[in-house]
Amino acid sequence: MEISALIFYLLAGITIGSAAIVAFSRNIVYSAFSLLGTFAGVAGIYVFLGADFVAGVQVLIYVGGILVLILFAVMLTHRIADVRITNRSVGVIPAVVVIAVFLGLLIQSIRDTPWAKAKEIVYSPTTSVIGDYFLQHYLLPFELASVVLLAALIGAVVLSRKETKE
Repeated sequence: MEISALIFYLLAGITIGSAAIVAFSRNIVYSAFSLLGTFAGVAGIYVFLGADFVAGVQVLIYVGGILVLILFAVMLTHRIADVRITNRSVGVIPAVVVIAVFLGLLIQSIRDTPWAKAKEIVYSPTTSVIGDYFLQHYLLPFELASVVLLAALIGAVVLSRKETKE
């Protein structure tokens, strides 16, 4: 087995294992921290696909923004680790039926797909190409998006500002 295949399977295992902990953990703090492994594993898989820009965005936005926001929300919520769900058995039968149907469809599609070995693809970095397109061909939409985001930021500040009565 090649080293790249071994690293890919390791990343896939980390991603699936972390996602399973997120889904099945009874403790929300463990679920929130396991989300880090899931997001990092997905970013690693993007690197293997040759999508370095998407991997960077995955790390910056999901790990750097959304995960930190979730962790702050979990950590700042008072006594959230002590919350116990009293009725876990509700919805188990419909969930098992839905999982069985989707697993059957997945197995059928794997069996019916004609798998062919692809030729070796040489990946090249995409970040510089995306940057060139943003600053040459798509400069006007890029700048319009920045103006819309600035207007949304100003609107959020105006809406969240407290009015003081004199």
